[in-house]
Amino acid sequence: MRKKLYVIVGAFLLSGMAYAQTPVNDWQAGVNNIKTLIKTNPQQATQEANNLVKGKNKKNVALILAIGRAYLDGKNLTEAQKYLALAQKVNMKDPQVSILEGDIALEQNDAGTAAQKYDQAIYFDKNCFEAYLKYAKVYRGANPTEAINKLEELKSIDPSQAANVDKTIAKIWYQKNQFQKAADSYEKFINTPVADEEDLTRYATALLFAHHPEKSLEIAKRGLQKSPRSAVFNRIMMYNYMDMAVKSPNKDDAQTNWDNAEKSANALFNASDSATYSFHDYRYYGSILNAQKKYKDAIDAFKDALKNASDQDDKTRLALDKEIASTYGQMEDYANAISYMKQYIDSIGTENVTDEDYIAIGKFYDSKGVQSKNKDDYMAADSAFAKAAEMNLEGYRANLYRARTNSRMDESSEKGLAKPYYEKVVAVLAAKNDPRYNDILIEAYSYLGYYSLIKKQNAVSKDYWNKILTLDPGNVTAKKALSGLK
Repeated sequence: MRKKLYVIVGAFLLSGMAYAQTPVNDWQAGVNNIKTLIKTNPQQATQEANNLVKGKNKKNVALILAIGRAYLDGKNLTEAQKYLALAQKVNMKDPQVSILEGDIALEQNDAGTAAQKYDQAIYFDKNCFEAYLKYAKVYRGANPTEAINKLEELKSIDPSQAANVDKTIAKIWYQKNQFQKAADSYEKFINTPVADEEDLTRYATALLFAHHPEKSLEIAKRGLQKSPRSAVFNRIMMYNYMDMAVKSPNKDDAQTNWDNAEKSANALFNASDSATYSFHDYRYYGSILNAQKKYKDAIDAFKDALKNASDQDDKTRLALDKEIASTYGQMEDYANAISYMKQYIDSIGTENVTDEDYIAIGKFYDSKGVQSKNKDDYMAADSAFAKAAEMNLEGYRANLYRARTNSRMDESSEKGLAKPYYEKVVAVLAAKNDPRYNDILIEAYSYLGYYSLIKKQNAVSKDYWNKILTLDPGNVTAKKALSGLK
């Protein structure tokens, strides 16, 4: 599209020359021949160029500039500068002369001079659309605001160029990862003829990253109407539906979004042309399948993600070990869950392990112990919960899980293995006076009340059962225990 605009602008500029010159068609073939000779026979190119600018073409600035640009495109800066100098002698104030000088400077990695020359072209002709674009291109990386200000200036001067300008601005913001600003700019021209499929793709992507999934879906669906087997649009659909599913407060809506996410994922992986898949594609697919309780397929997708992991995905790859562990846990394959969780903990280093990580692997060991009745599994769980408790002295969860594990190792409660940990849970939660923790407190009081009962500590036992009735006046177990203590 930009090439087309450059041609239009060039034609406009050439038509505005104040002096007589040979029609373009009379010398364009000669310039085209020079372009070829620059690559194949430089000496002949020089001779042809010298012949072309003789006589009536001696002051034909458009021709001289065309030859200079041919040499610039051919990476011969010496000859390009030679014809620039000739053009400057003919008409120093021609904006196209300044543009060529700026382009040569840019080829020499002198962005400052290039910008200065493009600005000079605008000074000579405020309607020189090409100069605005080139100026913006110079600044779009280092100073996008400056680039956009110049483009907005063009838009105010020539409103007819608004769509083209907004397209360029959108691209600048997109490349700077300013997705909300990019989306706002795409919105301004997306329904005009200048918008193409790449614009739809980037608009949908910008909306995705700016957290507007519904609007992003709308644009992606529009893209799929034109290209039903587009991997890009199917990918955007999958990402958006998953985002909506995760954030949906309504269970039914969430399930609908998970279903649509799976459909889009299947379209991406099975009904898209020329598709290449990334670590993130497989990871999202695995998360979707996991949510759909298709655990084995989810594991396969996660493992495909690991095969496609790159260095830049290193932290995410490590986190995926934990996600795989969780999925194995949901499958009740605790041996593999433990294996992947240990791999995760070993990979991130002890200094980066959190109390929640130790709780997670402790729960896997505990569940494995329930399956195997192997005391070693319970002991491993207890050890993990102990580490978690040490890391978070103000928390209660590690001690709660530790109490449950020890209770399983002491089913009769005779040894009171769970007692110290339930007491720690009570010490943290009772002071909160928060109804959300009532069920946990009732669990702790029930154990402590029962343990006191079998140890003939009736007064202590009564106190715990009464605490339960304070939280739950209708608790049948507490009432029954108290009636037996009268």
